Amino acid sequence: MPRKRTRRAAPLSRDGIVAAAVALADEGIGPPSMRTLAGALGVAPMALYRHVTNKDDLLDGMIDVVFDEVDLPLDGADWGTTMRQRGISMRDALLRHRWAVGLMESRTKPGPANLRHHNMVMRCLREAGFSFWTAIRAYNAMDSYIYGSLLQQKNLPFETGDEAAEMAADVMASPSLADEYPYLAEVVVELTERGFNFGEEFESGLDLILDGIERLRRQEAASTGRA
Repeated sequence: MPRKRTRRAAPLSRDGIVAAAVALADEGIGPPSMRTLAGALGVAPMALYRHVTNKDDLLDGMIDVVFDEVDLPLDGADWGTTMRQRGISMRDALLRHRWAVGLMESRTKPGPANLRHHNMVMRCLREAGFSFWTAIRAYNAMDSYIYGSLLQQKNLPFETGDEAAEMAADVMASPSLADEYPYLAEVVVELTERGFNFGEEFESGLDLILDGIERLRRQEAASTGRA
């Protein structure tokens, strides 16, 4: 009687392990433990350590996956257009990988996509005429807004515009509260009538940030005679 063949699992690799970790994290559990990841892959935990040094090394790789999904600045396009595209692309990537919000700048051993991304952003700003420190400040302002808005959205007690309107209406249901806090009552009315779109509001805020940075760039260029 012929022996029944057992199906072998695919060989482990660093890329495969990191991809599996990202998939698990995207399910809502956050970055998995090495034991959880090993169980999902059907291997012993020690098998993972042949490819990733430890949990920090795994997280470095996971964050690199997210950075690799963000559009890099385009050669030949003006800085504002490329930074706007980058901001929207960063938001999209982090909405796909919500566990990464708050972790993007946390790595002490960043991977190649992480390094490439930061280098290209600085290149875009410096070649647009920003001085070194103005480029650093512009970069910090953009990322503070991008990451901060996503962290705020992640922690809000509602996920849609309709839910925001319902919650606001519940908070301000009492007529006495509406009389005492008329500007908050106005928020309820506007949310109910217009709704709230996270994407639209993000892009509107991003445009405000970029407009302010452009004014700073022009002021600096005028003061140094590079206008």
